[in-house]
Amino acid sequence: MDRRKFLLGSSSTVAAGLLLPRLSVAGAAAGGLPAGTIASSALDTLPGKRPLIRRTFRPPNFETPVELFDEAFTPNDAFYVRWHGGVPELALADWRLRVAGPAAQKPREYTHAELLRRFKRHEVAAVNQCSGNRRGLFAPHVPGVQWGYGAMGNAVWGGVRLKDVLEDAGLAPGALEVVANGADAPMLTGPDFVKSLPMWKALDPDTLLAFEMNGAPLSTWNGFPARIVAPGWTATYWIKAVVDLTVTDQPFDGFWMKTAYRVPKGMFGASGFESQDTEQNSPITSIKVNTLIVGPAPGATLAAGRHAEVMGIAWDGGSGIRRVEVSLDGGASWREAKLGRELGRYSWRQWRSDFKPKAAGTVTVLARAVARDGATQTEALVHNPAGYHHNVVQRADYHVA
Repeated sequence: MDRRKFLLGSSSTVAAGLLLPRLSVAGAAAGGLPAGTIASSALDTLPGKRPLIRRTFRPPNFETPVELFDEAFTPNDAFYVRWHGGVPELALADWRLRVAGPAAQKPREYTHAELLRRFKRHEVAAVNQCSGNRRGLFAPHVPGVQWGYGAMGNAVWGGVRLKDVLEDAGLAPGALEVVANGADAPMLTGPDFVKSLPMWKALDPDTLLAFEMNGAPLSTWNGFPARIVAPGWTATYWIKAVVDLTVTDQPFDGFWMKTAYRVPKGMFGASGFESQDTEQNSPITSIKVNTLIVGPAPGATLAAGRHAEVMGIAWDGGSGIRRVEVSLDGGASWREAKLGRELGRYSWRQWRSDFKPKAAGTVTVLARAVARDGATQTEALVHNPAGYHHNVVQRADYHVA
């Protein structure tokens, strides 16, 4: 592991040629983003990726333009990029996964080939969504990466169950959390990005140690050679380029657990991560129900007297989408959209709704999703200091001519 390299790392020298010339971002930040977020938008191209919206360069944080969410699964070369530190460039032959800790009875070390040979392959379709997705829409402004709508993607993740790997290391009766650490390097003097999962989530049959997305090996930008997949939970737990799993019998107290990625306790319901709760706050965990209008882009021109179709996607933390509703009269009345095929309870679900604008002017489309557990989107922003869980009913204005 000492021979690992880093892309766009913490060095003050930027490797030449890693980014192609900046492209126009016209339309990429549409949909009501504040001026500051739009001003920070620029389309840049990372090696192996399509042009994405650059939010920060070092570490690399790039979001997917909304128009690329028109497919059931987000293409790998269009998938957003999120790192807290230097991006490791690892050689598969050198990579090892170590499983140890005070609550691991039989510490193990695996090569990639050993993991594939030893454990049964498993797949799960799941939305990977940055905890701060839509932070740039918060008003008043909150600090952090000013994401628009595109710090997320939907993929079929392939690998082995984390449960099988952990149980092979022998879990002690007092095992409480699993601490995951990747090969990424912290920026300058910042803390290493290390996260833990509660044992129940780590042992969920759909929680994976994934090597693939959409049938292809993970790219370096998205966590090669292996990452944690914690479906239904925000991507802060989906540790990339994972090299160490530590099974503990005590709550992990690293910076990214005890200080960062937290919300006021009870603001969004129970966290499901009681060992990390305090009297004041809780870790952000499950994804809240949400929807996104993908097309036509807000601000587009529609023809009066002709049928128009609005399409989008909806998702939640794993109960699945029961229905999507659309309103053309400011929320006075709602009608159900037509749902696409269900691809799994953690996947997003496509939807469509058609209507006929009658006269020239402006028409406003509202869209909201309802999950199978009864949860629905909020009418007003639930403000919190870190800018998490923006799931306000979406609005798109169109010109009719």
